[in-house]
Amino acid sequence: MLQINTSKVSRWDQHGREHVVRVQRAGAQRTIKCDTCGWRKNAQFLPWLKAQEHLAEAHQATVDPADD
Repeated sequence: MLQINTSKVSRWDQHGREHVVRVQRAGAQRTIKCDTCGWRKNAQFLPWLKAQEHLAEAHQATVDPADD
């Protein structure tokens, strides 16, 4: 049976808006999808890093809520 797990990467932009990229795992395959713009990419390695890069480049969202 195929098990699917989902996690998310959240960052805020300079205007205080939250942007979220979800990382969905199905077996060894990982898919990352941006809730803000719908961008989607398959990423077998380092999906969370790629999610952070997308948020920084596409949305200038670099403030990590965990750093507060």
